[in-house]
This record gives sequence, C-alpha cells and structure tokens, in this order.
Amino acid sequence: MAKKPKKTQQQSGGGTPATVALSAAGVEYTIHAYDHDPSHPSYGEEAAEAMGVSPDRVFKTLVADVDGTLTVAVVPVAGQLDLKALASAVRGKRAAMADPALAERTTGYVRGGISPLGQRKKLPTVLDASASAHPTICVSAGRRGLEVELSPDDLTALTNATLAPIGRA
Repeated sequence: MAKKPKKTQQQSGGGTPATVALSAAGVEYTIHAYDHDPSHPSYGEEAAEAMGVSPDRVFKTLVADVDGTLTVAVVPVAGQLDLKALASAVRGKRAAMADPALAERTTGYVRGGISPLGQRKKLPTVLDASASAHPTICVSAGRRGLEVELSPDDLTALTNATLAPIGRA
C-alpha cells in the first residue's frame, strides 16, 4: 500500500517535476524551502546551512559523461564525486563531468537545482552508498532554494539507482 505524501504549501502552489513525480509515486516526503543566496559559493552547503541539516545528509546531484552516456551521480555535499568509482559502478571505463549546458538541457533543470527525480530524460543514476546510513536524506526538489527530504530507499526505487561508494571526503 502506498504511503500518502506529506502536503506542504509549496506543493499546493504548483510543484516541480520532482515533486510531481514524488506525489504520483505516493511516497512520503517533506519539502524544505529557503531563500537562495546567489553569492553563496556552494549550492549544497547553502542548503545544509539554511535547513540546519548535517552536510552528510544533504546530497548534490551531478551529471557526468561515462563512456558517452550521461549518468547522474548523487553524493553528499560534504564531499566530492569520485569519477573512477562512478565509472566502475556503471561498468564503464572513463568518466568526466558533463557539460553544464548539456546537463541542463537533458535533465530539464538548471545547475544548482538539478534533481535526481522527475528529469526530462531518464538517465542511469548512482546514489552514494553513504545514503543508506541515514533514515532520510535531502536532494534538490528541482530548483535552487528547494530541497526534498525522503528515504534513500524511496530515492533508489524511484530513480532505479545503483547504490555504490562513489563519494570521497
């Protein structure tokens, strides 16, 4: 039986493709909105600070090119993406960060607001294994200043993600 999503004011005023996908799937989630500061040097760290959440529970969504295939990597904002580990997780040989404009066009989101959920084109997704240490994690809800908190299991299921150690401190 599907869980009822938690309703918030942000949802009732129209959602993002990510929140629409979450509601359609019937999973439980919480929206966290904050005032985005364009001068902040890190979108993810800004989100963690604004929400008062540990940076190891806030995950950033990055798009990489693995052997010619765009691939989504979801890693803690407190660390970095290990490109070799990402390539290995999807049985690839070489990974590099994708061109930001291509990532935006392909996902339908802007940089700093790319969500692993509700993307324009479904891409292979890898979630850092550290996510499983937390009952809930936060990822972008599809725009700067908006995060969604959900269980790592639900995120894995909704994105058909592979769980692998792709982050490094």
